[in-house]
Amino acid sequence: MAEAARRRRPDRVPAPAALRGVRGGVVRESAPDLDVLIHHRLRLGILSALGAAESLTFNELKSILKTSDGNLSVHARKLEEASYVTCTKRFEDRRPKTEYRLASAGRDALHRYLAHMEAIIRTTRDTLRR
Repeated sequence: MAEAARRRRPDRVPAPAALRGVRGGVVRESAPDLDVLIHHRLRLGILSALGAAESLTFNELKSILKTSDGNLSVHARKLEEASYVTCTKRFEDRRPKTEYRLASAGRDALHRYLAHMEAIIRTTRDTLRR
């Protein structure tokens, strides 16, 4: 059992049972595992904001997400380590300027995440209509 737990990716959670296989004689649509890295409110906000813009500075993201420097820095770094965003640091008028862009891996991950959320919503709505 411990062996199986080690083989699982720690950043993934299985799709909800309602989205997998056959349940109660009704075939449900399947969805990929939920990307827990994106599921955090602030990281989802960062990816969503970057998906709507070519690039955003640290201060722009901080303002959009209404968060602190420390919080934004920690969560942006996690996305950068996963290659979901790229970070460019430079100086402008002797002031540091950090700029973020959505990487192609981040765009793909965000598309998968949104498709998963749409599948959950669709399945829940179908279940509630019964």
